[in-house]
Amino acid sequence: MHVYKVIKMVKIRFSSALSNVTHTRETVLELGDTTVKVVLDKLVEQYGADFERRILDKGEIRRFVNLYVNGEDIRHLSGLDSPVKGTDEISILPAVSGGNFRG
Repeated sequence: MHVYKVIKMVKIRFSSALSNVTHTRETVLELGDTTVKVVLDKLVEQYGADFERRILDKGEIRRFVNLYVNGEDIRHLSGLDSPVKGTDEISILPAVSGGNFRG
């Protein structure tokens, strides 16, 4: 009898604004069923304090950071406690402003 281990990979996509910290536009983490908070903890462990500072403020998602699980904003789910399955895709998109306003 063969026993096969199913490896569950969560795909994380970063905006170009974060890629100067992560040095990549996407990564994968080997995780089972978990929460957004656990995923972010793993990413902070991997990418360090600068990544954490850009995404979190006192343990909460910064208000200008949009985080989606399979296209759903976590603010409309359960926030940091939103469930993540090993086949999900997470997108982290800090809002970017700039340009020239002429009023």
